[in-house]
Amino acid sequence: MKRDATFPNPLPRPDGELERLEEVWRTPSGWRFFKSVNNTNIGLLYIGTALLFFVLAGILALLMRVQLAVPENTLLDAGTYNQVFTMHGTVMMFLFAIPVVEAIAVYLLPNMLGARDLPFPRLSAYAYWAYAFGGLAFFCTLFVGLAPDGGWFMYPPLTGAKYSPGLNADFWLLGIGFIEISAIAGAIELIVGILFTRAPGMTLARMPVYAWAMLVVGVMIVFAFPAVIAGTALLELERAFDWPLFDAERGGDPLLWQHLFWFFGHPEVYIIFLPAAGMVSTMIPTIASAPLVGRRAIIVALVGVGFFSFGLWAHHMFTAGLGAMEMGFVSAASMAVAVPTAIQVFGWIATLWSGRVRMSAPALFLLGFMFIFVLGGLTGVMVAVIPFDWQVHDTYFIVAHLHYVLIGGMVFPVFAGMYYWLPLINGNQLSERLARWVFWLMFGGFNLAFFPMHITGLYGMPRRVYTYAPDLGWDLLNMLSTVGAFTFAAGVLLFAIDTARTLRRPEREVGNPWNASTLEWLPSEDYGNRSIARVNSSEPLWQQPTLSEEVEAGQHYLPNTATGRRETIATSPVAAEPRYLMILPGDSWMTVLAALGTAGFFLLLTVKLVWLAWVFGITAIAATLAWMWQSDRPPPIREAKVAEGVMLPVGARGMASHSWWGTMIMLIVDASIFASFVFTYIHLSMRLEICPPPGAALPPAMWQWLSAGLLAAGSALIWVAGRMDWRRLPWLALLALGCAAASFLCDLHGQQLARLDPTANAWSAAIGTIVGYQGLHIVLLAILAPYLALRVWRGHLTPGSRATLDNIALVWHYVTLQGIAGMLAIRILPLLME
Repeated sequence: MKRDATFPNPLPRPDGELERLEEVWRTPSGWRFFKSVNNTNIGLLYIGTALLFFVLAGILALLMRVQLAVPENTLLDAGTYNQVFTMHGTVMMFLFAIPVVEAIAVYLLPNMLGARDLPFPRLSAYAYWAYAFGGLAFFCTLFVGLAPDGGWFMYPPLTGAKYSPGLNADFWLLGIGFIEISAIAGAIELIVGILFTRAPGMTLARMPVYAWAMLVVGVMIVFAFPAVIAGTALLELERAFDWPLFDAERGGDPLLWQHLFWFFGHPEVYIIFLPAAGMVSTMIPTIASAPLVGRRAIIVALVGVGFFSFGLWAHHMFTAGLGAMEMGFVSAASMAVAVPTAIQVFGWIATLWSGRVRMSAPALFLLGFMFIFVLGGLTGVMVAVIPFDWQVHDTYFIVAHLHYVLIGGMVFPVFAGMYYWLPLINGNQLSERLARWVFWLMFGGFNLAFFPMHITGLYGMPRRVYTYAPDLGWDLLNMLSTVGAFTFAAGVLLFAIDTARTLRRPEREVGNPWNASTLEWLPSEDYGNRSIARVNSSEPLWQQPTLSEEVEAGQHYLPNTATGRRETIATSPVAAEPRYLMILPGDSWMTVLAALGTAGFFLLLTVKLVWLAWVFGITAIAATLAWMWQSDRPPPIREAKVAEGVMLPVGARGMASHSWWGTMIMLIVDASIFASFVFTYIHLSMRLEICPPPGAALPPAMWQWLSAGLLAAGSALIWVAGRMDWRRLPWLALLALGCAAASFLCDLHGQQLARLDPTANAWSAAIGTIVGYQGLHIVLLAILAPYLALRVWRGHLTPGSRATLDNIALVWHYVTLQGIAGMLAIRILPLLME
């Protein structure tokens, strides 16, 4: 790449250039709008759906508060109350808290990074529609008596088939499982987008703190969420097929669920908090009209919080009988995480102190956030002290702490963000006068609702009780909490009315109403910015005062469509120097159809309509392959002019490609799920007095080594296929598939020879899980190999466009490594325990 010294180019743009750009990026009108994959449209749909779930979960909370307002209330019976509180927690955590932070990121990040869109827009669209279809169907189970009733944490054995024989628990397990898959898809999109689509010159050191927060959160999701996916799969295997993984009578362990669930559950608290912290670090400098104090320290603190969060999962298991050393370690980590959190709070306070604060609506909500979150952090340190936790565990003190951290740490910053960023939608700001009513109703109502719960908990009121006796001294405190909850709800209702009124007003020019420093306030249309800015600082709109005019005049990168398709510039991960022109897929119904098929498959499987579920599952696979086929087209040109004197290659191959890294991150998620299954095998083996247990044996070594050899042979064939005459590639890929299939048959034969019955004991079930997971991957290869062959035969795979081959080869080699790792784990662990 070479760059002319006069960049940016001050010359006028060619006639018709803007019109062609607008045509390529135009949002479909009418009902076709729903096939849109543009980040702005998907982000708004995402945010709106997440806020809908927030309101629905809030209504459930009000029902709970009415039930508990007075003793011996009969509004809800015990069974209904169990469903209501389970759905409230589940919807708030899984359908609001995590989706809303991803939704805001999908909407904001491309413009904040100076990109036209994120690198996998169809993946974002799929993630949204899967979440919307599945989430709404899951919520509707409440109206037919099939809502889960085991708590949002679903502890076995109470959620096993013996104590929960209906379909209620199955809806939670299968519904939440694929909703988490949707969240992971969003995380992959965000990680690759942040690393590869930043504006030229936006080095990691100059990247907005919000983008840093979302990068840390994306990595946390990749490593934390697989544990709960694995856990839900294991519990569903026990419920559906009687594999006794959590049944203590047959060698299982109910605490295994807690380890898997809280390895996800406690990082999740920080997955919710860190995006909010990133938004706070973005808004506070604008509100104070001063640079962020301790910017580098705050970025390091974000990484530190993410790191420490993975050492806290047993924070929720202090009463579960863990060893003293383990509890001491987790207690220390629970206190240590307060240090990087405090660094951020001190940085925010110092920024406000150093600047000149405008007491606007965002400022009010940010000040309220800091007050509430600090109180929640203090009670968090209290429950990190093991003797204190023993006293308040499973009381309303924990309920109060949880809400101070989550509502204070996430909901108030989100409301501040909506007041701050809502002008991006149609140029209109929410009412500052009404905002003060909204804030004080929410702030006062929140504290009135949840502060008394600390005292209620110290008085001994347990969580998850639907009524209580009148002589326990809890009456007044519960009534105060109920009044506070309705006051908070009144504030939310007033906000909703003001938002609807504002969005109905005529559209106007957005401008930069807060005099912010970040790129999302540049003039923007469906295609993002008129040209992609060259950034020279961490506060570009402050340090480059003419940047807005230059970008709008098309004087920076890519003021046109160089290939006639949707495009953005891919930059290097660290220095953000232009590397290649990234072609982005356009609008498609395939994402909607794939999401509908995915949701239908899981939900119909839950109600035992197996044949119809498979129809939806096959539809999802076919739609996914169709969208991949449409997206991965050879570029029309090999090199494109993106600015005066700047030529970039169109697309990239191998490790230089964003699609290769997207596949790699997906495989890390895959490996984390597999590691959770291996952990299950290790955990259950270590509980045995004799391993293997009586009546069970290891599969014969010969068949396992033969399986490993066949896997290695298949990988070798794929490796050779990419380096030979491409006319032979389809046949080599199909031969490699034959090797993989034969490998799995060897695994199954070894299982039969060892007489490993997964229903007999948990140890055998754990081995069956590892082997079965490998079998799912063989099925995946059986889909990918013919797909690869067909692309070669149709001439869509060329030396300049070989992403299909590179990515499938990556998946193939991973499946080989996973199969060998599973075999070694199964064989070596019993030898170590002899």
